[in-house]
Amino acid sequence: MGVENEHTGSRRNHWTFLTNHARVLIAIARDPGVRLRDIAAGCDLTERTVQAIVTDLETDGYLTRTRDGRRNRYAIAPGARFRHPAESGLEIAGLLAYLAGTPTATAPPGPDSAPGLPDGDGALPRL
Repeated sequence: MGVENEHTGSRRNHWTFLTNHARVLIAIARDPGVRLRDIAAGCDLTERTVQAIVTDLETDGYLTRTRDGRRNRYAIAPGARFRHPAESGLEIAGLLAYLAGTPTATAPPGPDSAPGLPDGDGALPRL
């Protein structure tokens, strides 16, 4: 019997494409006035975890938080780019818009771009 790691055993069937940070950012893209409690419930996370993720996203410049009465309101930073070097030239706005079901503010694909590939500005075109 071998040693179980992230690629074997029971964990192998539990991986997902999106990180918790991405899920939280998508929830905020859908509703900038969303409560952390609601994000936690929708993402199956604790409120403490969501608070830490929001702090990470704010610290790294992906969003800003302002008070709106007794609640927070969030704004996703325009032009924010992916962190991983493989996608660092691409803006997150197109992917967020697609996954959040909101229209993008980017121009339609130009004649040289193929469907699903980034345009010259790094944003993903609408599919």
